[in-house]
Amino acid sequence: MMHAYRSHTCAALNKDHVGETVRLSGWVHRVRDHGGVLFIDLRDHYGITQVLCDGDSAACAALEKVRSEWVVRIDGRVKARDASLVNAKIPTGEIEVYATEIEVLGASDELPLPVFGELEYPEETRLTYRFLDLRRETMHQNMMLRSNVVRWLRNAMWDQNFTEFQTPIITASSPEGARDFLVPSRLHPGKFYALPQAPQQFKQLIQVAGFDRYFQIAPCFRDEDPRADRSPTDFYQLDIEMSFVTQEDVFAAVQPVIQGLFEHFGKGRKVDSEWPLIAYRDALKWYGSDKPDLRNPIKMQDVSEHFRGSGFAIFANLLNNEGTEVRAIPAPTGGSRKFADRMNAFAQKEGLPGMGYIFWRKAEDGSMEAAGPIAKAIGPERTEAIRLQLGLDLGDAAFFLGGKPEVFESVAGRARNEIGRELGLTETDSFRFAWIVDFPMYEKTDEGKIDFSHNPFSMPQGGLEALNGDPLNVYAYQYDLACNGYELISGGIRNHKPEIMYKAFELAGYPNSEVDKRFGGMVKAFKYGAPPHGGCAAGIDRLVMLLADTTNIREVIMFPMNQRAEDLLMNAPSEPTLQQLRELNLRVVPKES
Repeated sequence: MMHAYRSHTCAALNKDHVGETVRLSGWVHRVRDHGGVLFIDLRDHYGITQVLCDGDSAACAALEKVRSEWVVRIDGRVKARDASLVNAKIPTGEIEVYATEIEVLGASDELPLPVFGELEYPEETRLTYRFLDLRRETMHQNMMLRSNVVRWLRNAMWDQNFTEFQTPIITASSPEGARDFLVPSRLHPGKFYALPQAPQQFKQLIQVAGFDRYFQIAPCFRDEDPRADRSPTDFYQLDIEMSFVTQEDVFAAVQPVIQGLFEHFGKGRKVDSEWPLIAYRDALKWYGSDKPDLRNPIKMQDVSEHFRGSGFAIFANLLNNEGTEVRAIPAPTGGSRKFADRMNAFAQKEGLPGMGYIFWRKAEDGSMEAAGPIAKAIGPERTEAIRLQLGLDLGDAAFFLGGKPEVFESVAGRARNEIGRELGLTETDSFRFAWIVDFPMYEKTDEGKIDFSHNPFSMPQGGLEALNGDPLNVYAYQYDLACNGYELISGGIRNHKPEIMYKAFELAGYPNSEVDKRFGGMVKAFKYGAPPHGGCAAGIDRLVMLLADTTNIREVIMFPMNQRAEDLLMNAPSEPTLQQLRELNLRVVPKES
């Protein structure tokens, strides 16, 4: 007695099955009519099998009616393909199934986007019909990759003696650096729960409760403005917390997991095992970013001294102002006027007046000479000093940006990336990691107030004593893991002492009463014997995005929102019914136009 739908999957048959009668079910991937012989590629989750019939088959009349993406059951005999027609690319490439019977299980309307052929389609269409989009091979592979990554991470964490716990999804509001999604309470009119931006407080409480090495594949919810590499509503992270650890212990626990993951799923791309520690301030200085792409060897340098009091008035005058400097971006092999002009145009596109440059070429007498307006203005001695500092030679160039670092740093970082790419200096097919450490605990807001620059729960380096000086000089035990220009992990050693916590929040303008109100549970817990603890979280979507070699995070999320935080398939957000509003004691106030 044969199964109602299938005896085999569409990836299972090979030449050992020749002569057998089989039953397959799946989607019609494509139909090809070769004058009297009809070929159908039948697809399911596992793969594709070629089905054929001719005028002699009883199934032929019915098969002629089927179209792409119909779901059908086909009975038939397994035949060996002619040697010249074997398709070595697929597991079923040595056989085909001669159809004797067909049943349509689910017909399809005309398709709004084709599954076969992986054509480019507007994202709005793809998200509205996501169930069709997900049938495409690349998307199917991305989702399977994601699933396998999550399973691999889970196993790796258990192997490292971590234990998985679940934390609440409906909880209290907590400042994690983004907006909360609020959930109205029916039982407590006028009060709201929040969806967790991260399980931050709970994972710390798990440590206080005495469960040493915790992890969770945790959903996190943030009401964010969308970006290509960030989901605007929810995302998943590998959440980790450990007790009695230093920063180095966290790094030692995380590296084998992340490095192992990239080695396992990286498809042979080189995975760097040297993970340097770079101070936040140095990352900005050398790379113009706190998530540097180290596949690019270019390191920027401060060359202010060579321009102070020089004949290049723009920079010389600039350096008279406090807090300004001139930085050089070395460009090995970029020593041509053509390349310099191209980079100048890039700077103008980024909104700068341009980028100064010097390049070194062969003079008529065979010696090396420095060319460009800056070289003329500052003279040969200073030019030579710049060349020696940057370690440049004949055929190389350097580009310059000046002003307040916080103003030009990010453009300098983008210029560095552009130069590395254009000159072919940036490695491809590799993953390079770096821990960014020593983040400043505080920053000045535009209004001149002191506020946390990162996670408010990090331990300040130097403890309570450090908080008695200038807050802007305090570093936190706060770290990020950067890979190929993306931030993969963020974490810190936590502040587990109530008196240090109160002081840290006081400097950011939160009185003790506010701390008790907002983090009452955690502060209370710390008064009953809290272990030193720390951890981090890795963005699952971003890990998969890098492994899948895409720059759009929506390509690795099964049912993502669009750029405007709308779910086009389920039509969310939607308006509540009057009854729902009444039950929640809510009224919607129309927006003033």
